[in-house]
Amino acid sequence: MKTVTIGMIGSGFAARLHSTAFRQVGGLRLRLRSVADIQPDAARRTAEEFGYETYTSDYHELLEDPAIDVVILCTPPFLHSNMLTNALQAGKHVICEKPLTGYFGLPEDDGMIGNVSKKKMFDIVAGDLERLEKTVKSSDKQFMYAENYIYSPNVQRAAEFLKAKKSTITYMRGEESVQGSPTAGAGYWKNIGGGTLLRIGCHPLAAILYLKSIEADAKGTSIRVESVVADTGQISPTLSDHERRYLKAMPQDVEDFGTITLTFSDQTKATVFANDNVLGGIRNYIEVFCNDATMTCNITPTDDLMTYFQDQEGLEDVYMSENLSHKTGWNYAFVSESIQRGYVAQLQDFMECVAYGRKPLSDFDLAKQTSTVLYAAYVSAEEGRRVTL
Repeated sequence: MKTVTIGMIGSGFAARLHSTAFRQVGGLRLRLRSVADIQPDAARRTAEEFGYETYTSDYHELLEDPAIDVVILCTPPFLHSNMLTNALQAGKHVICEKPLTGYFGLPEDDGMIGNVSKKKMFDIVAGDLERLEKTVKSSDKQFMYAENYIYSPNVQRAAEFLKAKKSTITYMRGEESVQGSPTAGAGYWKNIGGGTLLRIGCHPLAAILYLKSIEADAKGTSIRVESVVADTGQISPTLSDHERRYLKAMPQDVEDFGTITLTFSDQTKATVFANDNVLGGIRNYIEVFCNDATMTCNITPTDDLMTYFQDQEGLEDVYMSENLSHKTGWNYAFVSESIQRGYVAQLQDFMECVAYGRKPLSDFDLAKQTSTVLYAAYVSAEEGRRVTL
């Protein structure tokens, strides 16, 4: 049995999701070697909880460890470009959280970064993506894009049907909506590279792009995004303090609502919704409408387990679902979350790619296309026009 040795950079929410999912990866021996985080106590806690052998506050120490085969970047997006470049140059395979990259400000920018021209942002991001593509393509190591939506069992099942039937997807609709971000600083463009559309809209967008590529491959053709039309805005600042008491969105120079309508080169359509003002737990789905079929991928919530509690006594520390603040009344409790949301299958694929040298389902091309569409959407929303790619 082959052994894959893992280094984790970052110890926040995403790092915990990955570390939990590692326990369910089969057919390989996984060695959890090291965790790096600028907060050493956070790195230590993650290492102790999940069984990493060591921890450090300097990720360069992790990259210098000859035992480590693959590095996972569970860090804020503004760190991704340099870290993945350094990791590849250090001879490590790389798994990168989403979004891949973004615009985080330049020295000449004044005030809030979100006020910078979106066309300028698009051009800078396009240049960064070209540089990263050259770095990835010139490396003999794998780059794996950690888009878990693609590995959700229902999305993979939909892909299987598309391959078998060679259906034409006429329209897709996808959404991720929450009651606000738990990420510190998510209200500022400089930290994330955008707002709700980029931070959570990247998930349904990537799944839509993936399924359209499955259709194209099944038909032996090529289908690309031809144009985008987008709208963004800030909803929560229009509410009084009392009205927004249950919401967590705190947008400063970013949007807390966004939509994108994509037109593909075959003139079919897709729409992505992202919203930071939705109560009741995280909402993730992809709907696929074809010439001969309709498929609905309910990623979360699902009705595997519905609960009704009169009170929360004894449940204070029991996790029910992401972004659910109250456990009383009727709720949809997560069951096998790591599987349903794709984390286990994603890491199974990635670990096998490292061990056996094959390509991942979620790769750099998907990461690049997702980032390009997102920043084209920001140009569209700011300038009020269709943007052609």
